[in-house]
Amino acid sequence: MNNGNNLWYFENVDLFGVMCPHKFGEATGKTHKMLEFDKDEFIYFPNDASNQLYLVAEGRVRIGNYSDEGKENLKVILGKGELFGELALTGEGKRNDFAQAMDKGTKVCPMTTEHMEELMLDDQTFTLKILKLIGFRLKKMERRINSLVFKDARTRIVEFLKELGEEKGTKVGYEVMVKNHLTHKDIAALTGTSRQTVTTVLNELKEQNLISFDRRRILFRDLEALA
Repeated sequence: MNNGNNLWYFENVDLFGVMCPHKFGEATGKTHKMLEFDKDEFIYFPNDASNQLYLVAEGRVRIGNYSDEGKENLKVILGKGELFGELALTGEGKRNDFAQAMDKGTKVCPMTTEHMEELMLDDQTFTLKILKLIGFRLKKMERRINSLVFKDARTRIVEFLKELGEEKGTKVGYEVMVKNHLTHKDIAALTGTSRQTVTTVLNELKEQNLISFDRRRILFRDLEALA
């Protein structure tokens, strides 16, 4: 569930009030424009200059890269309130990943690395959160690589769902609810499986009364029992 340990996920934190130059502009009279993208439009490509970070204001953004053979590797799908492009702060120089809008009217707030560095100099607690965000995402990616190498498709899907519930879930009595913005195809891409396998595993878990789902949400009956 959302808590202080999951610092990469900021939906319950007013990042726009803390970080977004658009908010500062409202107070100072300076202009700062949100960037708006159509569905499937790219926000940046691999090898683009890495000198900005972004907050998702509306819609969803997918982050991934390409293998030497040109195969797409989807890393994460981000929603409102989440930060991406943060490796610009580490001296990345050029992007290794792409960022692509998933919905019509996706809006993101761009921030220069200079703006972020000023905020980090002024607020040590905020700096710690950003550093933990970067570290958490790197560890998460390492776990995903190990999972792809050593675990079967069903295990990868179940572990992905459990992680989703732990990180983005909200307690509803004894159950945990996640607002669902992922299709079966999205889950397949994020777990290195097929859409058919995802559908099969989800239906099995539903038959076992471990989860319930529709297009709007996933309800975990017993998150600890999910294995």
